[in-house]
Amino acid sequence: MTYRVVQWTTGNVGKSSVRAIATNPTLELVGCYAWSPEKVGRDAGELCGIEPLDVKATNDIDALLALKPDCVVYNPMFADVDELVRILEAGINVVGTAGSVTGHFLGAGRDRIAEACKHGGSTIFGSGINPGFIQLLAIVSAGLSDRVDKVSMLESADTTIYNSPETEIPMGFGYPIDQADLPAITEKGSGVFRDAVLLIADALGVELDEVRCEVEYAQTTEDLELPGDWTIAQGCVAGVDVRWKGVLGGREIIEIRGRWRKGQTLDPDWPLDMGYTIEVQGQPTIKTTLSFLPPPDFQGETLDDYIMLGLTITAMPAVNAIPAVVAAPPGIATYNDLPLLLPRGVLARS
Repeated sequence: MTYRVVQWTTGNVGKSSVRAIATNPTLELVGCYAWSPEKVGRDAGELCGIEPLDVKATNDIDALLALKPDCVVYNPMFADVDELVRILEAGINVVGTAGSVTGHFLGAGRDRIAEACKHGGSTIFGSGINPGFIQLLAIVSAGLSDRVDKVSMLESADTTIYNSPETEIPMGFGYPIDQADLPAITEKGSGVFRDAVLLIADALGVELDEVRCEVEYAQTTEDLELPGDWTIAQGCVAGVDVRWKGVLGGREIIEIRGRWRKGQTLDPDWPLDMGYTIEVQGQPTIKTTLSFLPPPDFQGETLDDYIMLGLTITAMPAVNAIPAVVAAPPGIATYNDLPLLLPRGVLARS
């Protein structure tokens, strides 16, 4: 079966999604939504740095819904509940990377989305690399132990070359390190990790007493010039170490931690093991690490080429979910609801 797909936005992650769709024989790109007016009318392939795909980007939502695709690949920077409701009520499934894993991060919007799925007979699934795929890997790892005491995940990354202040400032980057409400800013900005904690708890079959957020910061000791004409001033946050914890019976049983830094003038100078580390404490304790490297034939010449590798592992969990989501019953689906998501159509043939 070939699945007819509409791509929703062609930003950082959306470019990776379009590239993956274009090379996958099980998927057909039939439409593309343009958030920026200057992208309207341009070919989706050209917008994503590949050959033309004979699909013009448009901001006409009615026209895209009229295509009746099997699925929308939803990759805006932030989720728009009104948009999602409109798509889902039209009976179109959604896979996405924009702030939805269990949907709880969307607050009251979650109920609206669930009702839209019921009305349209559609399904929505959210995942990136983290939150998303890393929690699936943790769930699978926990299946090796006959007693689980705690499930922990750590993402460590130097994001100096990543040009996305719109997503990183809400995490706390760039603020004076002594700003009183800084922890509250980070808790709000990283709130989607609460979804990830709830996903693990659901997989373990428990209802948590509490989910809490704790955070530490590091400052830059010099003005830090970053891509995109973004400067973090001396004495402001250039390192964020946030922990989302699930508590049951007074004991921390789940921890999802992100430790991110920028530049070489950090105080304290946090060491990083780039990548992802999963530890299931129990009998036995299982430790899993995940990192990614360029392929042997990598032709990258710019920083953007290397960044694209990280964006690919963000996009692919959602793209690979399309067949399972199309087949799923209506509603908000998570990794705990879907069968194993198979990487169909990605094997290199030459």
